[in-house]
Amino acid sequence: QVRLEESGGGLVQAGGSLRLSCAASGRSFSYYVMAWFRQAPGKERKFVGGITRSGDKTYLNDSVKGRFTISRDNSKNTVSLQMNSLKPEDTAVYYCAADSTADVIRAGIYVYDYWGQGTQVTVSS
Repeated sequence: QVRLEESGGGLVQAGGSLRLSCAASGRSFSYYVMAWFRQAPGKERKFVGGITRSGDKTYLNDSVKGRFTISRDNSKNTVSLQMNSLKPEDTAVYYCAADSTADVIRAGIYVYDYWGQGTQVTVSS
């Protein structure tokens, strides 16, 4: 079992940057594929991107590709989401999630076993 806690959210102007972090407690963090999702008010939760267990592969949704980067540090049990060139449409609650099923990055919400509580990102125009 793993517990996840996001941090780093906040208010930023369009064009700015934020770095979200997700700290995991528990054992075998490196056994989990990690992902970031986001949920805007009144909308469904959507996949942003993910990273394999060793960090050798990442995948980002087309809407953030070229602006966001995912990385992980298995020695520190953390996964990060670097967000650059932020847009108002990036405003959402961002969640990290962990999947122990297989070493494959998947976009489906129901694949992920564990979730953090979320951190708010607000981008002003």
